[in-house]
Amino acid sequence: MPLYAYRCTQCGHRFEKIQHFRSKQELVCPKCHGALERPLTAPGLKFKGSGFYVNDYPAASSAPAAETAPKSGTGAAPAETKAPSATSESTAGVPSAPVASPTPATN
Repeated sequence: MPLYAYRCTQCGHRFEKIQHFRSKQELVCPKCHGALERPLTAPGLKFKGSGFYVNDYPAASSAPAAETAPKSGTGAAPAETKAPSATSESTAGVPSAPVASPTPATN
């Protein structure tokens, strides 16, 4: 059940009341019998899981140099990817063989 805050428009009395969603809102102040209003209040939030705190992410200085992006405004353009070479176009219909991985050297 939600907790609703009320404020009297005449005497300024403030109070909170737990009510069902379908209950009618209070209209009369219990102290001076003036008109009540229901001001907006911030909802109670509970952050669960990871990713909400600064210590959940690694420091920016610990990232490898290859992964860091250049800062904008330095004039450095990002590296462009190479287009496929002309030799790959001539073998487009031929399936390629898998590349063998080198075996580790033993002493």
